[in-house]
Amino acid sequence: MTERRYRRIQGVLRHRQPDLTLLAEDVHKPHNLSAMLRTADAVGVGVVHATHPTGGVATFNATSASAEKWVELRVHATLGDALAAVRAQGMRVYAAHLADDAVDFRDVDYVGPTCVVFGNEKHGVSAAAAAAADARIVIPMLGMVQSLNVSVATAVVMFEAQRQRREAGAYAAPRLTAGERDAHAIRWMHPRAAARLTAAGIPLPTPDPDGALPDHLRAVLARLPGGPPETDDPGASDADDDGETEERAPGAFGPS
Repeated sequence: MTERRYRRIQGVLRHRQPDLTLLAEDVHKPHNLSAMLRTADAVGVGVVHATHPTGGVATFNATSASAEKWVELRVHATLGDALAAVRAQGMRVYAAHLADDAVDFRDVDYVGPTCVVFGNEKHGVSAAAAAAADARIVIPMLGMVQSLNVSVATAVVMFEAQRQRREAGAYAAPRLTAGERDAHAIRWMHPRAAARLTAAGIPLPTPDPDGALPDHLRAVLARLPGGPPETDDPGASDADDDGETEERAPGAFGPS
């Protein structure tokens, strides 16, 4: 682990927005979900919520899984559970949904605590999600095509959220505490060691200035099940791209 890598990780964590998230409702194409996670990472979202009809999420392929290393994916058994989780954080909920009362996605406020719901590839946002949202938003479409791919629509909306937050100064100072940033850095750089420490009930430490585990933690890890810490690979290339053809989510992102 190089000091340069550690500095980059700390820079990313200083821009994380803990009160901004998205909910992928039953998005079942792995490459679409991976692309949504990449967008989340790019705009500073550290946690993404998801529901799936089988209670899980389809397996990521080898080249598109890198975003999952940097963005936590919380899978909920039901839509109600997912909405309760974001509501508990005081978030306003917008549903990307074509409806008579839908407003232009640029005309709502993303600076306050916000969750945006995106529906699956075949049916878009469910009627229940649309009804539960504080507002329904739409991406105006001026051509013959009436909808965008769900991952493309996610990028369009979430980068508008980034724009608004940047203008409001939300990225100017860290939103996560120093302790939260340190814990994330340890999990990202030393995932196996972090998992063993957490399982043993040992708080995650502040990394050394070069990102290494403190020496005293290495001695602790040597006494835990599994023996001495191994060298941890922080993840895939920074420029991963799955390159697959993605599916559109009909009706969810149509004309105003």
